[in-house]
Amino acid sequence: MLGVLDKMMHARRSVLALSLGAALALAGCSGSTMGEYPGYPSTPPGQPAPSGETIGQGSVRVAMLLPMSGGGSASSIATVFRNTAELALSDFQGADVQILIKDTGGTAQGAQAATQAAIAEGAELILGPVFAPAVGGAGATARSSGVPVVAFSSDEAVASRGVYLLSFLPRSDVARIVSHAAAQGKRSFAALLPDDTYGAVAEAAFRQEVGRAGGRIVSIERYKLTGNDTSDIAAKASQIAANAAQIDAIFVPAGNVAPFVAQTLSTGGVNLGQTRLLGSGQWESQQVLNAAPLTGAWYPGPDAAGFQAFASRYQSRYGSQPPRNASLAYDATILAAGLVRSAGPARFSERVLTNRDGFLGIDGVFRFERDGRNERGLAVYEVTGSGSRVISPAPRSFGSGS
Repeated sequence: MLGVLDKMMHARRSVLALSLGAALALAGCSGSTMGEYPGYPSTPPGQPAPSGETIGQGSVRVAMLLPMSGGGSASSIATVFRNTAELALSDFQGADVQILIKDTGGTAQGAQAATQAAIAEGAELILGPVFAPAVGGAGATARSSGVPVVAFSSDEAVASRGVYLLSFLPRSDVARIVSHAAAQGKRSFAALLPDDTYGAVAEAAFRQEVGRAGGRIVSIERYKLTGNDTSDIAAKASQIAANAAQIDAIFVPAGNVAPFVAQTLSTGGVNLGQTRLLGSGQWESQQVLNAAPLTGAWYPGPDAAGFQAFASRYQSRYGSQPPRNASLAYDATILAAGLVRSAGPARFSERVLTNRDGFLGIDGVFRFERDGRNERGLAVYEVTGSGSRVISPAPRSFGSGS
């Protein structure tokens, strides 16, 4: 597995970065549909000079669309993603890529204009945008030009053929935690979900995965949360508690309410030593992991080692800790540089981007589906009340034929 690794990352510095979990490589098994194209031509000369900021000096142009002028947290994340792209190119020695930084303002209209400008300047791939409305705007414009998009939104509604989401999606969380619970003998499931768009997506995935695992659903409750009013959560949790004798596992994906739900269930007579609480990637916070009522609960997440190594290097270079989703910009940048090096003229084709062997990044293995969504290889963690521990490691590759 990972047979194309040395071809993509032969530079000593990049290999070292990979050993720290800080680089991304093609997962090229024997039998992969991907191949080498030695001597492929560089981007044709005569392109217009790029407007705005660029990173790198390579011949292949790739755009990164960010909400630079979005204000507040939008501008902050744009700065972090821009810095992360710069760090990624410095790690990938000899990358034949130039990144065109384009401002979306965080809006659909801004993303359309940024995409048009990037394509006019020769961009062969769009990285970003960050927010769902902007992804929609960029995707519509890029699709008409045949340019693929690798976006950072976690809203599955904006995924489509040619618009791939690199972010962590609810379906990956649900698939991993339900399959693990089933492997541990859990057969009867309940769920307590927020009454919003995320809850609807999580519920659809939950129903599908429980069925796939051969389990049954005893109860699904949807709650409303208004400010600090937890009365509806308490009422819905109590309804689940009333059927606890029939339930092996309870799925509570929202991390902000998980400690309260655990306490309410325990008060309602649920033995959380027997009826296992299941969470999502939203649980990855000290508030949740240090909550005593959640001790013994399980939740999915990426292998932490790669991000920790990346965060340390980001801190050293830019003087601050990056947010957790900064790894998306890193992996997207290395993905682009790696495909330019390994896949020749086919570098950003659908065949290459949806290769079933997938890719290996900071957060582990991932692959794109043709509908634009992704699948990730995640670990399963157990909450200890003072952090968490891995109880099922993340896979390092996708199984053959999967």
